Amino acid sequence: MKVKSILISQPNPTIANSPYLQLKSKRKVKIDFIPFIHVEGMTAREVRFQKIDLSKFSAIILTSRNSIDHFFRVAEEMRFPIPNALKYFCLSEAVAFYLQKYVVYRKRKIYVGGRTFEDLSIQIAKYSEENYLIPSADVLSPAIPKKLDELGVNWVQGTFYKTVISDLSKLKNVYYDILVFFSPSGIESLFSNFPDFQQNNTRIAVYGNSTVKAAKEAGLRIDISVPAPKISSMSKALDIYIEKANKK
Repeated sequence: MKVKSILISQPNPTIANSPYLQLKSKRKVKIDFIPFIHVEGMTAREVRFQKIDLSKFSAIILTSRNSIDHFFRVAEEMRFPIPNALKYFCLSEAVAFYLQKYVVYRKRKIYVGGRTFEDLSIQIAKYSEENYLIPSADVLSPAIPKKLDELGVNWVQGTFYKTVISDLSKLKNVYYDILVFFSPSGIESLFSNFPDFQQNNTRIAVYGNSTVKAAKEAGLRIDISVPAPKISSMSKALDIYIEKANKK
């Protein structure tokens, strides 16, 4: 069946040259962006209730832009002055670059991984004497605590924000040819909003092994899965799929 419409379960892209906008123009398809989940910050009081004392940490592990935003937000709410000597361990170049929103990059001690936490752990291992804080969501990838324990470093995870299912009632009678998911939470949101969802001819695209697992456990048929051999991006996978589907 031909593809005429796609729903991306994420917010609108903020960059002008988004590959999804390029795909929309190239393939002449409708692409809507509606987040199936959203983030809500924990209050300073809620963080304190977790027995988190920011003054006790000499290093921060930042895994996403959200972790950066909410760490600095909570610090401000606590009126905690960020020490210049604080070390920042960033999961990727993109996360490190975003850190510049809050600190003068060249005046801070910033260490960057590659694309995975395994890459970043190489940097962390060099500073095993530090006391690490991980400001994160209510759900943290189990690979992170496992690796930190293997390294034998002192670390604490603090829930600074949480993932919440969005209200999708406005989509009740709206149909899309392809639904695109990037996390298990997105799959959960789909069935939380639409318990009687029937896939029928709707194609399902998923990114990441955990999302694949969640989709299968929910009984969904997966039509597009990324990453795949020679395909690392969802936009590329959609482009290839649409080319084949719309030729029929």
